[in-house]
Amino acid sequence: MTTAGPPINNTQFSVNVTTKSQEQSLYQSSGAIVAAIVVGVIIIFTVVLLILKTYNRRMRVKRELEPKTAKPAMPPALGQNSNSLSQHPTVTFIPVDIHMQNR
Repeated sequence: MTTAGPPINNTQFSVNVTTKSQEQSLYQSSGAIVAAIVVGVIIIFTVVLLILKTYNRRMRVKRELEPKTAKPAMPPALGQNSNSLSQHPTVTFIPVDIHMQNR
């Protein structure tokens, strides 16, 4: 007593398996691409950060090692009034008493 079952369509089954495996591989490859892009961006940011840190360190050392230059002195004016021109005018501040009103 054998019962006849429905015939199995092998072509439809193999197409479904192929389609699923292609979809899975596409999802996996897209995930791998996204992961690679994220890792690449992190690496680029790290390299830029290191470059900026070394540049900042070099510039700071360069500024610290430079001799401190005073304001350049003005050369004395030539002529009869050289003494009067080389003297800088002075401003004197005289404080004024401020009277507060008593309440």
